[in-house]
Amino acid sequence: MKISTKGRYGLRAVMDLCINSNGDYVSLISIAERQNISKNYLEQVFSALRKTGIVKSVKGSQGGYLLNGKTSEVTIGNILRALEGDLSVVKEEQSNSKIEHCIKMNLWDKIDQKLYEIIDNMTLEDLINEYNKGTDSMMYYI
Repeated sequence: MKISTKGRYGLRAVMDLCINSNGDYVSLISIAERQNISKNYLEQVFSALRKTGIVKSVKGSQGGYLLNGKTSEVTIGNILRALEGDLSVVKEEQSNSKIEHCIKMNLWDKIDQKLYEIIDNMTLEDLINEYNKGTDSMMYYI
């Protein structure tokens, strides 16, 4: 399993949305400029996020996107699955091989389990808090 550009950019864009929204809708153009991501690409990303209910949108000159819920309730797993689909390390294939079954049960399934444990227990709020810690330490005081 490899997280695609869509997943990486999507996660960055949703974090940007949350950090910069202050309860207001945020335009894709502003996110695209801050994150140096194509607006057209973000339209595809946010379309998928809207279809799965992670974000909501309003059209028009004052429109944009807003997280549909609290940052403490949206997991990284929710976002990545909306953009990537199945996150399993190895795609399921029917096989009668005992060796393959052994590898699946003792390796691939355990890797998947650890991955899901991390992404399903980490929320946007967790990442935003870490981001804010990092920006606080970068503040220069005179």
